[in-house]
Amino acid sequence: MTAEIDHDVFNDVLKRCGANWDAAQSHGALSGRLAVTGASGMEDIFQAVLDGTDAANALRRECEDMLQSLSALTHKQLSERQSGFAPLLPDDDDSAERRTEALAHWSEGYLHGLVSVRHDDALKARLAAEPIADIIKDLLEITRAVVDEEDDAEDSEAAYAEIVEYLRVAAQLVYEELADLRPERTQ
Repeated sequence: MTAEIDHDVFNDVLKRCGANWDAAQSHGALSGRLAVTGASGMEDIFQAVLDGTDAANALRRECEDMLQSLSALTHKQLSERQSGFAPLLPDDDDSAERRTEALAHWSEGYLHGLVSVRHDDALKARLAAEPIADIIKDLLEITRAVVDEEDDAEDSEAAYAEIVEYLRVAAQLVYEELADLRPERTQ
């Protein structure tokens, strides 16, 4: 869970306003886009998350407000580099299936946020180089994550915790690796 914003509350808000994206996927997309553009490039991610929702619906405003808050909080966490960042996922007391699905959705959203922006040659080269290229490959694998019913529950919990930590560190690393290419650094 990301401090100050609860996964389930945000997920409910997204459902009520008619968004097709869930909380984990939305946070992943915000996190990936922040790595590439910083706070200046969030509008198209907001539009993607809210695509298909009724702009006249009062509940959409609640979604927009939560997206803005989550974006600002995530940007602060990533830019302060004090290990405050964490993927927005269901609580540990949720089912393994639900948490694993959220891991996959977060990774999918992150990749969308990372690669769906216009890329110049410098950004393309950085995304294709180590360590980011390996992280992208790993995230692609995580998008296909499922719970194996035959695995020991304790082993599954340990694997889940390890993946969550990997996502946390990977997002922070990509953010730092792209720092000199973000518009907010070059202005």
